[in-house]
Amino acid sequence: MSGSPGKTRTIAIALAVALSAECCVAQTPNGGTDRAAGTVRIDVTPGHEINSFDPDRALGSSLDVLSRIDIDKVFSPHILQESLSAGWGPITYRNNTELRMAAWHWNPNGAWSDAAHESGYFTGSTQGKEPIRYILAYSLPHRGFATSGDRPLQGPNLSYWKSNPYLTSKFTGERDQFHPQWVVVDLQSEKPVDAVRIAWASPYATRYQVEYWVGGDALDFDRGPKGNWTVFPSGVFKDARGGTETLKLSNAPLTARYLRVLMTESSNTCDEHGPEDVRNCVGYAIQQIAAGTLNSSGAFLEVTKSPAEKLTTYCASSIDPWHSAEDVDAGGGYQHTGFDLFFTSGITNSLPAMIPVTMLYGTPDDAAAQVAYIEARGYSIGYIELGEEPDGKHTLPEDYGALYIQWATALHRVDAKLKLGGPIFEGVNEDIRVWPDSDGRTSWMGRFISYLKNHGRLSDLAFVSFEHYPFEPCDITWRTLYSEPDLIKHILKVWRDDGVPKDVPLMVTENHLAANLTGPMTTIFAALWLADTVGSFFEGGGAAFYHSPIQPQDLHNTCLGWSSWSNFVADEHYEIRGYTSPYFAAHMINLEWVEHRSGMHHMFLASTDVKDDGGNLLVTAYAVHRPDGSWSLLLVNRDQSNPHPLRVRFQDDKARREASFSGPLTFVTFGSEQYVWINDGPNSHADPDHPPISSMVQADEHTIYDLPKASITVLRGKVPGLKP
Repeated sequence: MSGSPGKTRTIAIALAVALSAECCVAQTPNGGTDRAAGTVRIDVTPGHEINSFDPDRALGSSLDVLSRIDIDKVFSPHILQESLSAGWGPITYRNNTELRMAAWHWNPNGAWSDAAHESGYFTGSTQGKEPIRYILAYSLPHRGFATSGDRPLQGPNLSYWKSNPYLTSKFTGERDQFHPQWVVVDLQSEKPVDAVRIAWASPYATRYQVEYWVGGDALDFDRGPKGNWTVFPSGVFKDARGGTETLKLSNAPLTARYLRVLMTESSNTCDEHGPEDVRNCVGYAIQQIAAGTLNSSGAFLEVTKSPAEKLTTYCASSIDPWHSAEDVDAGGGYQHTGFDLFFTSGITNSLPAMIPVTMLYGTPDDAAAQVAYIEARGYSIGYIELGEEPDGKHTLPEDYGALYIQWATALHRVDAKLKLGGPIFEGVNEDIRVWPDSDGRTSWMGRFISYLKNHGRLSDLAFVSFEHYPFEPCDITWRTLYSEPDLIKHILKVWRDDGVPKDVPLMVTENHLAANLTGPMTTIFAALWLADTVGSFFEGGGAAFYHSPIQPQDLHNTCLGWSSWSNFVADEHYEIRGYTSPYFAAHMINLEWVEHRSGMHHMFLASTDVKDDGGNLLVTAYAVHRPDGSWSLLLVNRDQSNPHPLRVRFQDDKARREASFSGPLTFVTFGSEQYVWINDGPNSHADPDHPPISSMVQADEHTIYDLPKASITVLRGKVPGLKP
């Protein structure tokens, strides 16, 4: 397409009637346009590159827990082909078992520490019999009365609570005072308390103290627990002897909601499983804790509650991963994909995969055996995540750090080149803050980094990973979209400010709009959000971004309409009936903006001046220089109602020159003209449900690019004379 010099040419994309459309050039009198054109400027000044990444390592998807039936269906050729067609590169394997406070047997064959009773601590075999297709979860009896956490896997044999033996001096090499274990009693509302009754098991605490919380929510690690723990006037206990103790804490009742039993020295007596395994004989174990008051005769009266009040809950610092064969969850409704199936199915896209090892509820020997098994079969590991969401379990950073060092030691004995990382935070928008340490520090990440530094083990942290679920599921409106770039860039900056070294990559290893399903996940909103969050993530210095999940899932009703987590409109039998907006956004990102299997892409800062009357940026832009020498510009028009015309200028401030696309240019767009979600109960679907549309045009410095309303657009072409 051509036009006269000096004439402004507008490239517009017509509505997709079938599955394609033609690009048209509109000219207006005197070279003008109906609307004033905005400008996108790309700073290509030498030395101003802001990031670089290889899509085959940096743009991926994820696989989470499924049922046995679902595993069989997901790993069928047709579903695998569809799942991979969105264009994502590598894959990350999510450890939902650890999220549910449970153990897993990644290999059904292995050895129990107490073989005679098929109990204790299980280490999977490094030898294979049949290929591993499914992984089973095991509930933890020593979770005991602990009720907080991420929907802990229920089991038939809950006994007493016992802390993790790997956090004792026997395994950390540090005095137990450096890793105090604790139980927080949440009465759910303020109650008068002057006494507690503790029924100890073995090992019991010989030195401990009972505290109450003064402040707001003591367990809110997301916004930060504002307040402090205060020891009861008579709350310090030394040379304790276990058994059932009724303890007077103060002369008069104090009002409190949260109580904490903080344990610093153990009896090191063995639990009911016997002295043959030292792990049975370290840490702390409690049968029951109750808070209340002593009456005039000295009798203990537990806190009373009306039927309308919430039950008391208990949060514990750690859990002993001891379990038995009887604790298996073998029902088939909750299983992970076996590693042989995972690595041989094709779902890894022939790229190194990120895999997890259990850490909070596992053993270092089992983690090492898992990696040895995988490597012995020639499967390619890219990264290994240690643990899962410690912030959701209220694990303190020093405890996570102590486990991390033990696991890193065991894993690097198997392969010194392994890239290990974590901590896989839950999706948060701000720093995770915990109870202050002795120096008053509250930043979880800051204290974790300090712990590794102080122990000379920071080199074992090859990457930092976290989840990104930025919005509350029922509060999303169109204007919510405007906040995403700042949210993702802010949290990247937070981790750096906390002390994560610049050479340690930051990775989002699980993400979506919200942590719970919500209607906008299948509207055009989700597509624009995904393009914006990917672009701004790399603009903010991120290294790898994994979108969730890769496989189809069915529709469910939510507070904002019917929706699905996935790229597909599918039923419970995995029959795909259509595609959701994130599928097409993934196409735009992976198949248009960047090029997989080509090498490093170099990113430069792009900015636009298109704003609404409230100052909200309506068009965002993300520019990369591709290995083939072309420039690729990802543009997100977040205006729900209006298209926007844009000029494109590449700006070299040092040379004081500007350049533009010139010659053949690929123009691809996807938006509300191709896709509209129809909220119709279980029959919800998109209509139209069309793919991106593409046109080839001739570009020069006069070209104006018309971005359709609520759309993602990629411009891809050459800029002569520009060598960044």
